[in-house]
Amino acid sequence: MTPYLHKLRSQASALPPRAPARQIALAWLGGALAIACVANVAEVLSLGLLLGSFGASCVLVFGYPELPFSQPRNVLVGHLLSSLTGLLFLHLLGPQWWSLSLAVGSAIALMMLTRSVHPPAGSNPVIIFLALPGWDFLLFPTLFGGLLLIAVALLYNNATRGGRYPQYW
Repeated sequence: MTPYLHKLRSQASALPPRAPARQIALAWLGGALAIACVANVAEVLSLGLLLGSFGASCVLVFGYPELPFSQPRNVLVGHLLSSLTGLLFLHLLGPQWWSLSLAVGSAIALMMLTRSVHPPAGSNPVIIFLALPGWDFLLFPTLFGGLLLIAVALLYNNATRGGRYPQYW
């Protein structure tokens, strides 16, 4: 077997332990409440505030709020940088497969450079290239939807958990 194929076999490590039932229940409820809040405000105000990647953000923010990827700074800056990058590449280079690939790679690099990595935000350029939105996408849904998601996370995580959220700003 070649060394490369050997790497694909994995290290045969055991699966990580299952999260405790309380953590699973809190993550479920937090994610449901956050998306309900964002969707309801969007409906009441007739604004586009939902972003597909917000569902993945909820996995981190409510399932693993202590991780760096889950901190409000990472959530908001990561989403804003990735959406801005997607919009720049879309509007400057057009909706080509290669400009999309450059947008995703650039969004990853910018999040890493600014220490604001939020993995769900890496999908924002893809969402942008599929939807072909205008520049207002930065405000609605990215900024205002992200701020609502963070507001719910701040209230919920501090009300339901022993630790502090956020770990840093």
